[in-house]
Amino acid sequence: MPFVWSIGTIIGPAIGGVTARPAVSMPELFSPTGLFGKFPFLLPNLICSALLLISICLGYFFLIETHPDMQPWSTEEEYNNTTAETPLMVTAGATADAGVDLRQESYGTFNAVAIQEEKEWKVNSDGSPRAPSTTSKTSDSIFTRRVVMLIIALGIFTYHSMTYDHLLPIFFQDQRRSHHCAALSGPFDVPGGLGLTTQAVGIIMSINGLIALFIQAVIFPLFAAWLGVWRVLILVTLLHPVEYFIVPYLADLPTHYLYTGIWVCLTIRNFTSILAYPVLLILLKEASPSPNVLGKINGLAASAGAACRTIAPPIAGLLYGIGARQGFTGLAWWGSGIVAIVGAVQVFWVDREKNKTAHVRSVAPCLAPIHPEHREGEVVRIFVSEVDETQRHDVTADV
Repeated sequence: MPFVWSIGTIIGPAIGGVTARPAVSMPELFSPTGLFGKFPFLLPNLICSALLLISICLGYFFLIETHPDMQPWSTEEEYNNTTAETPLMVTAGATADAGVDLRQESYGTFNAVAIQEEKEWKVNSDGSPRAPSTTSKTSDSIFTRRVVMLIIALGIFTYHSMTYDHLLPIFFQDQRRSHHCAALSGPFDVPGGLGLTTQAVGIIMSINGLIALFIQAVIFPLFAAWLGVWRVLILVTLLHPVEYFIVPYLADLPTHYLYTGIWVCLTIRNFTSILAYPVLLILLKEASPSPNVLGKINGLAASAGAACRTIAPPIAGLLYGIGARQGFTGLAWWGSGIVAIVGAVQVFWVDREKNKTAHVRSVAPCLAPIHPEHREGEVVRIFVSEVDETQRHDVTADV
């Protein structure tokens, strides 16, 4: 699913960019006085509608119904002994991220992810379990402090990541002020956008999808193996504000350096967002007290993400409009940067889980030797004590 989603982020912008305003970009095929001249964005919408219709037909004629109650050959006994589960919501990041069910093993990436857990058992030498210590505390709460903090971190990331996806094409196509001089202006003087055409924006967004695909397939597993999931989260969360504060000043670059600046900004943005999303999901699943409650945690995370995706575009659009009237279109970008700073501070409130380790392996065959395959299972550390507790033996076993 994440791989197919990534392919869609490459093809989709290309279709929209190339086919938008066809009477302007392809006047030899589409008359400026014709239907597509009057409705310049009709053609890409027709193409998208056709693709959706093809998808519906393929699903109707070729997909097999899996629900047991809908099988024509099922018996009453099979109805009574078969269960089917369909998640109502999925945990999702911004528009660049595919939806993910925490009960599955995708984690928003198509790399192989294995979580290894280390447990401690305390028993007496005769095999009987030891009585729990009076100082030990157990909790049956599903939404522990760690789970709640990770959901908040996911919500903050979803919000500012969504604003980036919303603002980027607007800023690219907003009129560029030719009289603007960066040398004579202050840091709060960014009066416009980049003045790019719709076709140029479509091509840029398609190349952006290629960058994201490369980072997800190659860079993410390398960094996860090198630093570990927790350190990767800290790194990218601290870098998030940078991607927002630098974008407005693309308008100050000379024309011959503009595309270089765009690629640098998009690479930084993809590096931070592509790495942040899966590690947040991995850590959230690690924090679950039990696999049986992943559905509830997934529901809360999905609800938080949906709320942030709902409020992000209107707030970002409002700030962009206010900034444009004041001669500083960077206001919206800086607003998202401030939210990212809040996320960079909040992440240090997340308790680290030290008895679970996530191993990420790339699907690229050329990187297989770099990532040795980890044997799945749990490491159980058994503490054996004499009944009088005068001596204790530590035994480690792999299960």
